[in-house]
Amino acid sequence: MPNMIEITDLNAPELENYASLSEVQLRRLYEPAPGIFIAESPKVITRALDAGYEPLSLLLDRNQITGETSALLERCGNIPVYTSESSILTKLTGFQLTRGALCAMRRQVHPNVLELCKSAQRIAVLENVVNPTNVGAIFRSAAALGMDAVLLTTGCSDPLYRRAARVSMGTVFQIPWTYIEDMGVLKEMGFKTAAMALSDKAISVDDPALTAAPKLAVVLGTEGDGLAQATIAQCDYTVCIPMAHGVDSLNVAAASAVAFWQLCKTKNPLCQ
Repeated sequence: MPNMIEITDLNAPELENYASLSEVQLRRLYEPAPGIFIAESPKVITRALDAGYEPLSLLLDRNQITGETSALLERCGNIPVYTSESSILTKLTGFQLTRGALCAMRRQVHPNVLELCKSAQRIAVLENVVNPTNVGAIFRSAAALGMDAVLLTTGCSDPLYRRAARVSMGTVFQIPWTYIEDMGVLKEMGFKTAAMALSDKAISVDDPALTAAPKLAVVLGTEGDGLAQATIAQCDYTVCIPMAHGVDSLNVAAASAVAFWQLCKTKNPLCQ
């Protein structure tokens, strides 16, 4: 049975995960153990539950309790379920809840790169992609278009930040991911590395050498500046997407979708 609790005090300490703690603060709770993140919308929460993430409490719009969130209540056991009308929840959190639902969930320990990529053929590597919307969109494309894993440098926006996970439609819980410190480990595992960057020496994303590679890592850089020169120099290929009308590049999330679709063709029949 859900433990339904009507919100009567917006300053109640048990609501601080939703009201006063920043996402960085939530992430650092319980250090060195993993902290907490906030999942938004029934779809995102459901996919997090499917992936084995532990729910700690729910914040629900009263009007949603008998709607699509009813299945969530059945899955979450006896955790606290804080509820009120939409206007009160907006005042508490500072934003309007997507589909009227937030869930505080415990983070999991990240796997190491060797463990995560031991069976992978196509992976994405994100270098300092700081916009959570772009991170979420890249994860959604990676999951939809057949990538096996996503690796991030520590300068990237956290995929479990509320906006990133929501934009991804919960696919951050469906595709394996972790952090990487040294791309040299990818070459040790037999991956060819393809830096998505503008260069006179770049080959086209549809070059046969790329699709023929048994194991390929697609490396994408931060918004605006792109990949660091040292990263490009370290990669086996520099790759570009041919452009028309004098346009020089795409947004990193859009470029990722084009690259993933093209470079997963050999392993994903749905992309052929």
